[in-house]
Amino acid sequence: MMAKPNDMFCDPVTPHKIRRRLLAVGGALGMLIVVRPVFATPEERDSAIKSFTGGALVKVGKVTLDVPMLVDNGNAVPVTVTVDSPMNASEHVTAIAIFNERNPQPEVARFSLGPRAGKASVSTRMRLATSQKLIAVAKLNDGTFWSHSVEVVVTLAACIEGES
Repeated sequence: MMAKPNDMFCDPVTPHKIRRRLLAVGGALGMLIVVRPVFATPEERDSAIKSFTGGALVKVGKVTLDVPMLVDNGNAVPVTVTVDSPMNASEHVTAIAIFNERNPQPEVARFSLGPRAGKASVSTRMRLATSQKLIAVAKLNDGTFWSHSVEVVVTLAACIEGES
């Protein structure tokens, strides 16, 4: 029995069909790539803090991280960081950063300040993927770093769906 010209075994290969086959193979290979975890880890958080501080010692104190300890919905959590500083030319905060351990990215926000800020306080809203520890770190103009951490319990997670 002879194959007909329109038979799938005798189908001529066109550039369009080659492109389609390459895309199909590329898509299949893309599925084989290992996907990074949905959550950052405490180690990644600590590494991000180390990157922010340049490896300097971080002392506890001078910083107040104000965030609700129990959050009903993690989609828009209010966060305020205040640093005890006179904010003058000789003594002021130069940067404030907020870190977490269970969101997709370990660094939530970084703020730059100077003596003209008048007050060492920043506020924002953030999404919380799940219950986790948040850490605020402030850099003073003398090169010291100060921090405060808070454990936050989230009853309805954000950022991810289907978390178990």
